[in-house]
Amino acid sequence: MKRANRILTVLIFIFLYVPMAVLIVASFNTGKDVTQFEGFTLRQYARLFQDRTLLKLLGNSLLVSVLASFIATVFGTVASLGIYNLNPRLRKAAMTLTNIPMTNPDIVTGVSLSLLFVFVGTRMLGQRNSLTFWTLLIAHIAFNVPYVIFNVTPKLKQLDIKLYEAALDLGCDPKQAFFKVILPEISPAILSAFLICLTYSIDDFMISYFNCGTVETLPIAIYSMTRKKVSPEIYALSTIMFVVILTIILVSNAMESRGYRRDQRALRGGDAK
Repeated sequence: MKRANRILTVLIFIFLYVPMAVLIVASFNTGKDVTQFEGFTLRQYARLFQDRTLLKLLGNSLLVSVLASFIATVFGTVASLGIYNLNPRLRKAAMTLTNIPMTNPDIVTGVSLSLLFVFVGTRMLGQRNSLTFWTLLIAHIAFNVPYVIFNVTPKLKQLDIKLYEAALDLGCDPKQAFFKVILPEISPAILSAFLICLTYSIDDFMISYFNCGTVETLPIAIYSMTRKKVSPEIYALSTIMFVVILTIILVSNAMESRGYRRDQRALRGGDAK
């Protein structure tokens, strides 16, 4: 049984990562046919950094993703603190409402937000072009906040409330106790939530498509290319994005593991005393 589980796990990882391997190989291929490797070249990477249109699209995606991820992380963390302080019945109801947007199909979320923005823009604000950069940013914040709550709330449940109370007894006011006790404890969950929001925002197509207006992001541009032909520079850009995100995740996990080991050593040292 264990051998079968190992084989199945290996097959799943192969299925997940072989497409990325094909993409990376294609980004260094001199030929245009991805099924045949004709030779090694960096020409596609050189063309990528000379393509101002593609770099502008990447800049749009990064700007929206970073802003939306930061704002959603702040809002989601504050919401998690509020949910944590509710009584058990209200907390359960709040978490149920929070989970609905994550299970809701993206096309439903995208269309509903688009209708809301158009209604507010035309009927209440009197604008013809209701969909702008700001509607795109708000849409990304809206679908990212539940993921922050989903990551931060379990970490709050693991906190020892006695540490917070001890900080208050030692002279800290609630604000100081929060920044000195609670925030350092939940910071790994906050960082993890930010990275999740960042990857989802960069990758998002469906919600962006219905709420972008005249602002075009990289996923929307790639979708437009698939109707004709995907530019080889996209292979190079996708490879760079994959490597950067993978590096960020590995560094984040390494820092979290180092912090956990440091805390464990501190606990063992305290027990020894």
